[in-house]
Amino acid sequence: MHANERESGRGQSPAHLMPYLEYALRGHNAAWRYVAGFIGALLLAIIGASALIIALQLFHLLPADFAGNLQNAGEPTKFYPATGALFGLLLLSFVAAVRIAHGKTFSDIIGAWRWSLFGQGLAVWIVVLVASTLIDFLIDPAGFKVTANAQTLTLAAVALGGLAIQTFAEEFVFRGYLTQGLLAATRRTIPTVLISGALFGAMHIPNGLPQAVSATVFGVLLALIAIETGGLAFTSGLHLANNAFGAVVVISSGDAFRGSPGILTQSTPQLMWWDTAVGAVGLLLVATWVVRSRRRQSNPEVVAV
Repeated sequence: MHANERESGRGQSPAHLMPYLEYALRGHNAAWRYVAGFIGALLLAIIGASALIIALQLFHLLPADFAGNLQNAGEPTKFYPATGALFGLLLLSFVAAVRIAHGKTFSDIIGAWRWSLFGQGLAVWIVVLVASTLIDFLIDPAGFKVTANAQTLTLAAVALGGLAIQTFAEEFVFRGYLTQGLLAATRRTIPTVLISGALFGAMHIPNGLPQAVSATVFGVLLALIAIETGGLAFTSGLHLANNAFGAVVVISSGDAFRGSPGILTQSTPQLMWWDTAVGAVGLLLVATWVVRSRRRQSNPEVVAV
């Protein structure tokens, strides 16, 4: 084991004062291992996807427009299973790469998992989303229309399945693997969450500036919540609520889920930046509540920054 790995327990923020740091310091954490881990995971995902596609072709099971299915939410029975398969493969690839490169287990990355925290994240964010939707409706009621039809129940079933995999995979990679690596290197919450959030936001740049800004704020505050709660349970519940709400309950005409037979469709492009700001404030309030609650439960004098 390298010297920097043997000394990974040293730092200005002791692991016993920051539970997530204890998980981050498990295994081998030299910087080159994270480079190797990310590259290895992507290579495994590419190899796995290629093997799966070849196998499906040999048995004549590959959908005629598999690539198109990943981009057309208007056909939910194809879009969400394809999305789930893609992100499931990515998740498995990262689990394997983390084990090989770092000697870390799946449990090391997800941290202290409690289903009660998952439920809290899910419920709290649904309340915020409903409130923000009501505000938008009061501002521009003409921008909403009911679009529920016979396919909506099917949409809900397949969307929850596919999005549960997609959102957990993103949490595992960004709030898990990446955030732990940054935390192990910096031993500080603020630089860790800022870098983690910036990288998460950068991945959303192709979706447009408002969504990239929203994703950056989302990434920063979810990384903070993961550190404070010691794991990915709360953030996974919140992330699933966020994506499932946007895929089933209120479909925005300007995002990736447009065209889905959701309950409502919202077409208010003039409120795009307003919604970004409201979402950021809502998430900031949730993160503040989580941080204060966790610190009251432990030691009110401990401030891990």
